[in-house]
Amino acid sequence: MARKYFGTDGIRGTANRSNMTAETALRVGMAAGRYFTRGEHRHRVVIGKDTRLSGYMIENALVAGFTSVGMDVVQFGPLPTPAVAMLTRSMRADLGVMISASHNSYEDNGIKLFGPDGFKLSDDVEHEIERMMDNGIHDHLAKPEMIGRAKRLEDAQARYIEFAKRTFPKHLSLEGVRIVVDCANGAAYKVAPTALWELGAEVVTVGVDPDGTNINARCGSTAPERMCSLVRERRADIGIALDGDADRVIIADENGQIIDGDQIMGLVAQSWKEMGLLSAPGIVSTVMSNLGLERYLKDQGLSLARTQVGDRYVVEHMRSHGFNVGGEQSGHIVLSDFATTGDGLVAALQVLAVLQTTNKPVSEACDLFEPLPQLLKNVRFRSGAPLESALVQEAIKEGEARLGESGRIVVRKSGTEPLIRVMAEGDDEGLVEAVVNDIATAIEKAAA
Repeated sequence: MARKYFGTDGIRGTANRSNMTAETALRVGMAAGRYFTRGEHRHRVVIGKDTRLSGYMIENALVAGFTSVGMDVVQFGPLPTPAVAMLTRSMRADLGVMISASHNSYEDNGIKLFGPDGFKLSDDVEHEIERMMDNGIHDHLAKPEMIGRAKRLEDAQARYIEFAKRTFPKHLSLEGVRIVVDCANGAAYKVAPTALWELGAEVVTVGVDPDGTNINARCGSTAPERMCSLVRERRADIGIALDGDADRVIIADENGQIIDGDQIMGLVAQSWKEMGLLSAPGIVSTVMSNLGLERYLKDQGLSLARTQVGDRYVVEHMRSHGFNVGGEQSGHIVLSDFATTGDGLVAALQVLAVLQTTNKPVSEACDLFEPLPQLLKNVRFRSGAPLESALVQEAIKEGEARLGESGRIVVRKSGTEPLIRVMAEGDDEGLVEAVVNDIATAIEKAAA
């Protein structure tokens, strides 16, 4: 069943347009609040956000919606997505909300919902909330004396900092480690540098001056060039780049070379296997992870289970099959011993723990496998369903035949933008490029 509001990661869109207006946020608050109201006791929802200008508008609308159906609201202010998930459980809230469009530019915003267990909601629950948003939502308004109250929690950032620090082994220290950390002018602009400094590191910061419109602007995990340059200039040991809501991370080695999520997952899996910490003999990732990771894990006696794109689906597979390491090539790293969703800072701390234990530089410790040539191309479309075109399906079928068993093709519609993503990988780089271009051309013709 097609969803009207929710995509692969909550609700997302251009602020003050279409499905990301104050009215939509109000209805989300009313419907989600009603769905998670069980019994006559007082109910609580916690709300965090990143640094987008539109966050003020959306937050106030959500607060109005939640309080109107009798839920008390605790507001955190700017805080990473994983912190909101953690505090939802810690504070025994009935619901957690993160206002963020993750790695998107400031014009966009989004609403992510967490259940009382700190996990993102299932498709079924999101469907029900959508139904309630459009059907009789005003029938369940609280009586005047039962309207909810709203307050701010002043120490939310400090709580998360202490939580993150506790995930770093007690017997280790970051004394003598120089770290460049890029916070994308986003939700972690205070907590990430503070946590690293309190663990002993010398911290060089980038992207810690948010103004409401510069989140992810030429900085963060999707634009790590400045971080990489600073690593070389300051002779840092490592660079850490987070995205706007800090649920993903990209690493740079001491030479300023990028280490992606696949290498990070491989490193953590190898380390945790040696320490007997893996709860299952393998990890979970998505169809986008490189074949090189899969081959490396196989050599280590570990498996790679693949899901559809979206860290929510990675987490669902981890929970149902007993894995405690998972993530995405893009840098969502889910370590379920610590968190219920991707946590960029905690993942970076696990990399740092390996470095301090092995006394190896990042370039050596994270050089686990040679990625196969992989190409991703985004094709923008306005309307319709070009993927269903016979022309596109034939191009995909032909590409699969040309790559054979030594390659893969993934073609999917983005859940957050009007894009179709075409990815192929294989041992022959030229062939991979030709296959991707042929499929992209077919999509462009079908969408014309």
